[in-house]
Amino acid sequence: MLLQIPDLLSADEVRQARQLLEGAPWADGRDSAGPQAATVKNNQQLPHDAPAARAIRSLVLAGVERNPLFLTAALPKKIFTPRINRYGGDTPFYGAHVDNAIRFTADGERVRTDVSCTVFLSDPDEYDGGELQVQDTYGPRGVKLPAGHAVLYPGTSIHQVTPVTRGHRLACFFWIESMVSSDEQRRLLFELDMSLMRLREGHGETDEAVSLTGTYHNLLRMWADT
Repeated sequence: MLLQIPDLLSADEVRQARQLLEGAPWADGRDSAGPQAATVKNNQQLPHDAPAARAIRSLVLAGVERNPLFLTAALPKKIFTPRINRYGGDTPFYGAHVDNAIRFTADGERVRTDVSCTVFLSDPDEYDGGELQVQDTYGPRGVKLPAGHAVLYPGTSIHQVTPVTRGHRLACFFWIESMVSSDEQRRLLFELDMSLMRLREGHGETDEAVSLTGTYHNLLRMWADT
């Protein structure tokens, strides 16, 4: 399931993030890539402990915690430490790759990469190219969103960032270990939850809504690993 999350960060939070990135100490993005990904990765990344990285990480995690669409779609159990990258100039792209199934945080905690997330920090008119392309059943799907918006997609997907030919593309990215590891099961739960919300908005708390809510939670109880 590929899902856009509008306004994960507010306009003010995007401005804060952009100010923090002025004069930031960018490093070679290949330092955090696996063996296959490193052969096609050509971007820059903020060091994990850079002050700007820590501050932007806090902004993004706060945005995640208050966003109901993110929470119901990802059903997060663990979140890998968000990182910040930049594309442009001599480091403009990240070729087709699949993310490592398991990532290790700085303190050694394992995080299974069920769901990938990109939070855009540049507006589309600031750069040419730089589209996130995700392969799904029907071929590649391109994503290029306004600053502050995010996209969720399965960690199992082959994906790439196309070359940036003008300007710079700034983004925050991270992975989620979901309580429900199956993308298909997460999608079914998400669709059921969204339908329940529309049912309540249109008809109130009916007997049918109560019954379907029970079905949702019983499925989540059956599939979730907490």
